[in-house]
Amino acid sequence: METKLERISQLSRENPDMVFTSIGHLINKELLTECHKSMDGKKAVGIDGVTKEDYGRNLEENLEKLVGRLKQKSYKPQPARRVEIPKENGKTRPLSIYCYEDKLVQEALKRVLEAVFEPHFYNEMWGFRPNRGCHKAIQSLNVMLEKRPTNYVLDADIKGFFDHINHDWAVRFIESRIKDPNIIRLVRRMLKAGILEDYRYEKTEEGSGQGSVCSPIIANIYMHYVLVWWYREKMQPRFRGYSGLVVYADDFVVTFQYKDDAERFYEHLKKRMEHFGMTLEENKTRLIEFGRYAEERCARKGRKPQTFTFLGFTHYCSHGRNGKFRVKRKTSRKKFTKKCKEVHRVIREMRTQRLAVIMKKMNQILVGYYHYYGITDNIDSLRNFRHQMKKSLFKWLNRRSQRKSYTWEQFIEMLKAYPLAEPKIYVNVYAG
Repeated sequence: METKLERISQLSRENPDMVFTSIGHLINKELLTECHKSMDGKKAVGIDGVTKEDYGRNLEENLEKLVGRLKQKSYKPQPARRVEIPKENGKTRPLSIYCYEDKLVQEALKRVLEAVFEPHFYNEMWGFRPNRGCHKAIQSLNVMLEKRPTNYVLDADIKGFFDHINHDWAVRFIESRIKDPNIIRLVRRMLKAGILEDYRYEKTEEGSGQGSVCSPIIANIYMHYVLVWWYREKMQPRFRGYSGLVVYADDFVVTFQYKDDAERFYEHLKKRMEHFGMTLEENKTRLIEFGRYAEERCARKGRKPQTFTFLGFTHYCSHGRNGKFRVKRKTSRKKFTKKCKEVHRVIREMRTQRLAVIMKKMNQILVGYYHYYGITDNIDSLRNFRHQMKKSLFKWLNRRSQRKSYTWEQFIEMLKAYPLAEPKIYVNVYAG
């Protein structure tokens, strides 16, 4: 099956104008079996309560019935179960949890869509794509800021992007390369599956549920046409000077050489987003002076250059040891505070468990934090995070009982027996 999808991908790459009219048959028993093997069995269950293990007990029979319904066009996804995930600003983010069988179909559909569209995505897109990710997006951005004539940065954020994807536009974008009615029907039914919350059914008139296996590829297709294609083909050729773009899901940064290019693009961007049912988050979208000469210009005006946040890092103008201009980055204050509160809560909840268990968990958190935030120039933030964890540990370990409490000296001795992982830089922004 992988060979068939690879062939589709090759055809799509070699024939940019090719439209696929008959690929629905690829979602067959063979592909669904592969999808089943790759699924995470520990994920939360949908409204039917069926787990991967449950479904796998009669896998052959279940898949044959599923394929039969797909062929007969009678397959209809069940509504998703909605849960609210707390955000750092005190609000919540809706997460959709789908039934296991629907996840299988979503995974198969995702693979077909990726095979067709992935070869046509521009290099500016870094999210939810093979062999790409946050750190490579930051590396690309760093080149734009340090090696290119960047003087202005538009730091943009789309308001509720996943919740406001227009279904008709999403389908039209997919139809630009796939005319197979079976695929289009599946996409529509997935988008229109609905939500079950507090035993109440709600229609989904817009948006793609965060939690859907298909959401990332649908989001990428949407952003490709709404933003990236438009920027590359329509706007960039009109700019007077240099410009660059980095996109990760719904977050993106645009760099400019000239202010008039930046201002003109910003005005057109707002209109284009509105046309496709999107709005920019005004309090999170800013056009700032940034780059090699920004510090000099800002100094003449008696102020420091502004900073911007992208993918959890605050980017700021600085200098290397040789005195040359450099862009440095540190963990954003919001992300740092959120993670510290999370660690504080975890230790509080675990304080009655064995010390070895607590310390093992703390090191898992630390290493995970280092792997993401352990990036060039961010060592001080890593050390600070480790220090905050030590303080939380000391506080809550002394809340267990009078007999098990520690003086600070005893606490330090305990850390010799159960050491906390030391900060480490894992990502070099200048590599590759």
